Amino acid sequence: MELILQKIKLFVIGFFSSIALISLSILFGFSANADEYPNKPIEIVIHAKYGGGTDTTARMASIRSRRILKTDIRIVSKRGGAGAKAQNYVLTRPADGYTIMALTQTHLYTMARGKSNMKIDDIVGVARAMDDPTFITVSGKSKYKTLDDVISASKKAPLNWGVANIGGTEHIGLVQFAKEAGIKVKVVPFGSGAQMVQALMAGKIDATLPNVSEATNQVADGTFRALVVLAEKRLKDYPNVPSSYELGIKAKCSTTRGYAVLASTPKPIIEKISKGLVKAMKHEVFANYLASAGLTVEGSVAGTAVWDKHLKEEFKVAQSALKDLGLMK
Repeated sequence: MELILQKIKLFVIGFFSSIALISLSILFGFSANADEYPNKPIEIVIHAKYGGGTDTTARMASIRSRRILKTDIRIVSKRGGAGAKAQNYVLTRPADGYTIMALTQTHLYTMARGKSNMKIDDIVGVARAMDDPTFITVSGKSKYKTLDDVISASKKAPLNWGVANIGGTEHIGLVQFAKEAGIKVKVVPFGSGAQMVQALMAGKIDATLPNVSEATNQVADGTFRALVVLAEKRLKDYPNVPSSYELGIKAKCSTTRGYAVLASTPKPIIEKISKGLVKAMKHEVFANYLASAGLTVEGSVAGTAVWDKHLKEEFKVAQSALKDLGLMK
């Protein structure tokens, strides 16, 4: 009997010792992985075609990131389903920081409408690359000189507003603005931001909502009149254009590009990716790329704390707007 009890005691001690060793190995294994990260190439997954804006931004961000993170970075396109194919692919990859998803509003709309398997809580934002605010513009020859003029006219009869796509970024921004301003609008989709801008130049619409990067030249030469920027504060490079918030209209809209990984990725690796990408995008190579679009590092580049909060807030706005538009339940 005593021998049996002794064997049981030795078994129990051995069992819990094994559990403790496994726990320690997991704990220190994560630390070791973070210390060694990265030790193989990183994949940035885009949802759009090669040569487009998302691809170009990822490649520009990768130039210095390769040096800072000391590994190769490959851009891989997984096109289809407005980001759904890219999202579903990322979900199949290990949460080890070697698969980074290039994220735009398109991804948020796809998730909000349940068009992919990915949920917003499946990811964490690691770095923001671009924050391209939205103007409300009219033609430089328009009779509308101020935002008040547009609002007053809209209360008599809805004006024609150009957007790129129904349910797209500009449309959602317009829905927010119209709701806050207490006006009705007629929405005219053109299929792309470029066609939307051309329509205003041709006088086919009364107003539209281009990004700063889309309207920089037209605002500078007087072809367009920027009445407001849909943001909390004025832009440093456009001190004479008021913000919507300062006018008492709490609507903001911008086109953002950034990067995310699976939320279960170890935090030390998330921090390492974030610091590496942010440092790379603050370098003059990426800064010059932003400047060519009328944007600044200060207004665009942000780390995981700022960017993750930003994209989660944008997701909630997207959900609300899509419901108002009847595009989701």
